[in-house]
Amino acid sequence: MNSMKIRRTAIAVAAAAMLPLSLAACSDSGSDTKAAPSATAEDAAKTGESTPAGDSMTGDQPFGPACAGVPKEGAGSFDGMAKDPVATAASNNPALSTLVTAVKQAGLVDTLNNAKDITVFAPTNDAFAKIPKADLDKVLADKAMLTKILTYHVVGQKLTPQQLENGSFETLQKGMVTTTGSGESYKVNGTANVVCGNVKTANANVYIIDTVLMPK
Repeated sequence: MNSMKIRRTAIAVAAAAMLPLSLAACSDSGSDTKAAPSATAEDAAKTGESTPAGDSMTGDQPFGPACAGVPKEGAGSFDGMAKDPVATAASNNPALSTLVTAVKQAGLVDTLNNAKDITVFAPTNDAFAKIPKADLDKVLADKAMLTKILTYHVVGQKLTPQQLENGSFETLQKGMVTTTGSGESYKVNGTANVVCGNVKTANANVYIIDTVLMPK
């Protein structure tokens, strides 16, 4: 009799000892099964955010030969410029320093930074260098003329590359600019080439051009 009680007690103790191990094994197995899809989804989300794959499918990437000169990181990079309003973003791009000086001279920094959904055709330093120095100095000294020229480079809507294929748009100066082209090759007013297009800032689409536009 005592022998049977001892055996039952031993079996009960063994079963009790095995139960937590069995539950732990089931718990671990279940958590592994659930964790795998979660990690995969998170990785996929991170991949979507950190790579331009989604944008490239919609043709939403910057394009043009001068884009290679844009810094890869920092405030002057494409990602950095996208976080700042347009005048601030331009000030972080070394190729646009003359334009930034002109914008400051005309007192247009706040106007451009506070504007909503605009397009800026931004002449490079080399574009300004095409203007004889005496003429450029004269324009920079004439605030009214400078404002007229600079606002002629701004359209009051965000333009996509597709809209530039054969377009005519009113500028903030009230004059009209025309655009032609396709793919990654566009001209503004038939003279200025887009050398780095579809650059995003917080409030504008920017098309960097190689010639200063002159209103009629």
